Amino acid sequence: MKIIASKIMIPPETPRICRQGLLDTLRENLESRHATVINGRAGTGKTMLAVDFVRRYEGRAAWYKVDAPDVSLSVFMEYLVASVARVCPGFGRETLERQTRFSGTGGTWVGGEFDIAALAEAYVYDLERQTEPLVLVIDDLHLIYDADWVIPFFHRLLQLIPAGVHMLILGRGLPPAPMWRLRSKQRLFVITEQMLAFTQTEAEELFSGYGFGPEEASLALKQTGGRAADLHAAAGRAFAALGAKAPSPACFQ
Repeated sequence: MKIIASKIMIPPETPRICRQGLLDTLRENLESRHATVINGRAGTGKTMLAVDFVRRYEGRAAWYKVDAPDVSLSVFMEYLVASVARVCPGFGRETLERQTRFSGTGGTWVGGEFDIAALAEAYVYDLERQTEPLVLVIDDLHLIYDADWVIPFFHRLLQLIPAGVHMLILGRGLPPAPMWRLRSKQRLFVITEQMLAFTQTEAEELFSGYGFGPEEASLALKQTGGRAADLHAAAGRAFAALGAKAPSPACFQ
């Protein structure tokens, strides 16, 4: 299978401001949780937060942008392995061997729940062989939440993630219930859409980049509810109304 390189690259966009409070929360979760879910609708700043975090992270960072066709477990696993192999050469031997063992002719997946759990365990085995800390970002996982293998695979994986590895899951909706319940077992932390909303201080910092003061920032914050993309658009419109060219927009997802 040919890997699309852009799907396993950290997005090139640059966040316009530093969201220090959320970055601190993510940093704390590295030691206390196996994974963090960043949940919010389009335009709430999920991707930009994750991009900013991994660029500041001192260890290795892998990125996998999920698309709807990745609903096939075999395709998903190829990308999940490739994303880490990009920063950890040679990664994934046990996982790929196990996948080959469970695959039928023509690339049709034939494993049941037991096989899926075993595949998750193989992936964990490969993670355990890494000697450096790793953050793995899975972006837009919500696109394949309905796949029948998602629950058994992630439920097993999130219970076994080794020390030094942290998973960031980005999506426009909460994970299926069995994954969600791991939150109560202190294995999973959730950054909600409400937490993603810009604060007054963050809005003022954003608007100052366009040459506006706290009053304009406060008004826009009230009108947009602190939604990242809407705030940025409001600042851009106000700037354009002055006859000036707005700075290049960041991508808020």
